[in-house]
Amino acid sequence: MRGRLFLVPITLGSEKFSEVIPLGVLDKIRDLRFFIVEEIRTARRFLRLIDKTFPIDETTFFVLNEHTPLNDIESYLIPAMSGNDIGVMSEAGLPCIADPGATIVKLAHIKGIEVRPLTGPSSIIMALMASGLNGQNFTFNGYLPKEKTGRAKKIIELEKLSGKGVSQIFIETPYRNQQLLETLLETCHKETYLCIAVDITLDSENIATKKISEWKNNVPNIKDRYAVFVL
Repeated sequence: MRGRLFLVPITLGSEKFSEVIPLGVLDKIRDLRFFIVEEIRTARRFLRLIDKTFPIDETTFFVLNEHTPLNDIESYLIPAMSGNDIGVMSEAGLPCIADPGATIVKLAHIKGIEVRPLTGPSSIIMALMASGLNGQNFTFNGYLPKEKTGRAKKIIELEKLSGKGVSQIFIETPYRNQQLLETLLETCHKETYLCIAVDITLDSENIATKKISEWKNNVPNIKDRYAVFVL
């Protein structure tokens, strides 16, 4: 009998894990002894957060990030082929969205391993929920181009799509948030609505949707904070 591949949620930075992850999900995570993770230190910290007695030394971690050789990934599923459940864990929130975990999930499907998503916080979906913008039709665009000209060109493209009723969601590395916001304010039409959702589920959470003209009158400082943008 093969094991299952569980897609494991973690917090978005808050230590109040019981407020965002259901009890039954926490119990399942505590039972796992094999994990495929983006960063071992983050994974260990989270497991010790939800259970101070978690047997870290008896747990096997496989690293899956943008630097992992493709030839190594298939071997990560050997425990499941031998009957053991495995958890896939991101750096924050849910795995496999804006995250390399999708590679191992696709391979699990190919090998006939059952994939089980577990309930937890998604900053992308929570930002859309709270934005007041169209939740019937939307696109998640991941990261926009780093270079300013390319970034502005992409924003113009996304703004046109949002004008057709399709909400456009995107994110940025925290230290480049302010640059992205500046480009948005320089590029978008003054009547376009922009939602900036910062530090979702943290004590410092702030979510607001305003016209570009209104954001220009009071530009927030979001550098080095976790943010999701919705046009």
